[in-house]
Amino acid sequence: MGDKIVVGLDIGSTKVCAVAGRVVRNNKDQETLEVLGVGETLLTDGVTKGSVVNVNNTVSAIKRAVAEASNQSNLNIHLVNVSFSGAHVLSVKSSGSITRSSSGDEIQSEDIDHLLSDMYRTSIPADKEIIHVLPMDFVVDGETNVNQPVGRNGVKLGADFQLITAQANAARNVRKCIMRNNLQQETMMLSPLASGLAVLTDEEKDAGVALVDIGGGTTELAIYYRGVLRHVAVFPWAGNSLTADIQSGCKIMPDQAEQLKKRFGNADPGEYNINEVVAVPGLSNRKPKDVLLKNVAVIIEDRLREIAALVQAEVIRAGYEGKLLAGIVLTGGTALVPGVEHIFSRVTGTEAKVGYPEHLEPNGRADLVGDPAYATAVGLVWAGYKTIDNRISFISDPARAAYIEEQAPAPARPSYGNPVISSRDKTPEKEIPKKEKGGFLSWLKEALQPIRGSETDPY
Repeated sequence: MGDKIVVGLDIGSTKVCAVAGRVVRNNKDQETLEVLGVGETLLTDGVTKGSVVNVNNTVSAIKRAVAEASNQSNLNIHLVNVSFSGAHVLSVKSSGSITRSSSGDEIQSEDIDHLLSDMYRTSIPADKEIIHVLPMDFVVDGETNVNQPVGRNGVKLGADFQLITAQANAARNVRKCIMRNNLQQETMMLSPLASGLAVLTDEEKDAGVALVDIGGGTTELAIYYRGVLRHVAVFPWAGNSLTADIQSGCKIMPDQAEQLKKRFGNADPGEYNINEVVAVPGLSNRKPKDVLLKNVAVIIEDRLREIAALVQAEVIRAGYEGKLLAGIVLTGGTALVPGVEHIFSRVTGTEAKVGYPEHLEPNGRADLVGDPAYATAVGLVWAGYKTIDNRISFISDPARAAYIEEQAPAPARPSYGNPVISSRDKTPEKEIPKKEKGGFLSWLKEALQPIRGSETDPY
């Protein structure tokens, strides 16, 4: 196990983080994650609300983050586990079944793999792609709520599934960014699932827990109950929404609002006196602007209360109100705002706490990734050693994983000179069409015009 090294690549809305690590056993014979290298690059214009919108900027950020992690760990990185998110991600409930050849034979794990592979072929809209197929409860010959069907006898094997779908173009852009860095993707995992591997315990998943990953562009919810992932939702409001509110409410520049949030942000206005101010530099040749810290706290509190209300509404809609004995676990960079857990506890009526990546082998690099902002990247490393659901052998489409998309050739630039016509394609002069109006010169002028591309064309 110690020889296997896994690299997690978290492509977030505000940063790209690469973490290289391996699982070792400590003095107490417990499995811990040894962090070998960490690379981080700020990303201001590349990913919006979890989706890649500027491929070139994202490619450059990935390159720098991977190079830094490679230098620290002295590794030549080629294979990565990649995070995926976006406000377009949906969780769809579906069911499927297969009929086995004999009822006398025990159900094998291969039968479950067969059933999962069939579910990846489920008919969905053409612009969607199935990212994960995760079983909830199995059915064997009419017997429902079967947790583990392997070893049972039966002819018909079925299950209720959670299909996690996303925009096909968004997933394609992530793969494009990976390929352009000459990297290979081992697994593409939804961000809250990876975060859950880093911050949740098996006991919490059995008791019922809602993981809320509040990142920069999106807030992601993953509900676990009886040890199984039951529901996933993504909201397009998160840390960047707090920054935008501070910018608008205090009438300052975006980078100044971000610094205010990080240095003085608090979700409890009672922590500041009414006269506590901070001077924000003004524009050139203008006086600094005084900002009341209590106002900043009020703005942060209001936005976090809205996010908490959205989470509570989704928990109710999914049917798990009052069933989550382990409460709410908050992670992601915005979970570092002081007082955030009190807001979620008050709004949802459920105990909330901040979750940190656990079981890290103590060293200097582990300290770098020990806070909630790195939960996804650390979880992607753990994904190389443990699975989301131990009843299944894969969480991504094996057919797609085996398929390597060829890099599309660079689009040919339009020629502004005389076109080169081969003898095979050359049209005889007598067959050149002439327009009724304008004659041959008008036709020639139109033929030599460059072909203009469209901004909506794919790469």
